[in-house]
Amino acid sequence: MTLAAFAPAYVRAISPYQPGKPITELAREMGIPVDSIVKLASNENPLGMSPKARAAVIAAVAGVERYPDQFDLSNALSERLGLPMERIVLGNGSNDVLDLAARAFLAPGRSSVFSRHAFAVYPLATMSAGGECIQVAAKDYGHDLDAMLAAVRSDTRIVWIANPNNPTGTFLPSAELKAFLTALSQDVVVVLDEAYNEYLPTSLRSDTVAWLAEFPNLIITRTFSKVYGLAGLRVGYALASAEVADLMHRVRQPFNVNNLALAAALAALDDHVFLAESFDLNRRGIEQILAGLKRLGLAHIPAHGNFVTFRAGDAARVNQRLLQQGVIVRPLANYGMPEHLRVTVGLESENLRFLDALEKSL
Repeated sequence: MTLAAFAPAYVRAISPYQPGKPITELAREMGIPVDSIVKLASNENPLGMSPKARAAVIAAVAGVERYPDQFDLSNALSERLGLPMERIVLGNGSNDVLDLAARAFLAPGRSSVFSRHAFAVYPLATMSAGGECIQVAAKDYGHDLDAMLAAVRSDTRIVWIANPNNPTGTFLPSAELKAFLTALSQDVVVVLDEAYNEYLPTSLRSDTVAWLAEFPNLIITRTFSKVYGLAGLRVGYALASAEVADLMHRVRQPFNVNNLALAAALAALDDHVFLAESFDLNRRGIEQILAGLKRLGLAHIPAHGNFVTFRAGDAARVNQRLLQQGVIVRPLANYGMPEHLRVTVGLESENLRFLDALEKSL
């Protein structure tokens, strides 16, 4: 018997999260120069980080010998969102706060509900806490809220909902979400993952933060990894009732967000010019990619984030041919979508490079 056999069975059953292929990995595998590779696999902001955030990081380097203090960023979010600081939980990326929610409410003998084709971290977080996964069939590649409500059992403690959803890009109207929250027992936590909220047009955005007053079982998670361009620094946050936030703080690592990330996120919050540029670039990029997919006769799922998911037929072979041309996108076989690929919106030149490589790969 090996030492691994003494680990809990639910830990041994976990398949580790597979991130988008790094540029350096493809360079090693294919012998392609790093600077000739285009990565459109991980929904990163092609503009990078905001100038204000970059300057803040440089200034913060002088204080890295000190342990982090989360007060300034928590206070800024509190003022921005109109919530007391005790209802805000910072994390090492939004993945961290998703895991905190799982560790606070799940355990062996408890379950969580999520949609098929939803973010892979939901089952990972559930299993790492010893919980049971209840996967509900998708509806048009998105959440079937009626089916998810019906799947809730007496031992269910969390329902995971991503809006917009990753990796499919689907979107749930606020009226449907609120009706779901109203119908669900308040003994069950709803984690509303809004990682791509800032990419929504104004007409589709809702003040979900205001719902926290009505639904004490609601946790909203957001991130600085997407539109703010801070994926490599890892900072996200959760918004919840004071009681729920307190539980999450109890299982949180004491210094889970580093000094540089805190400084960058604080500065990025106020870089409104950069945010507007990022939003506009993304809108134009989606139009560019959709026009190219239409020209190639490829169907896509309506996009509401900073990526487009499309049907590529033999997606594994198409993906391999893209890699050979130095273009990295995200295959979705592990999400139960073996015929689909997901491409992140890049710069105009990167989108053109992708579309040209895709045409050659079909």
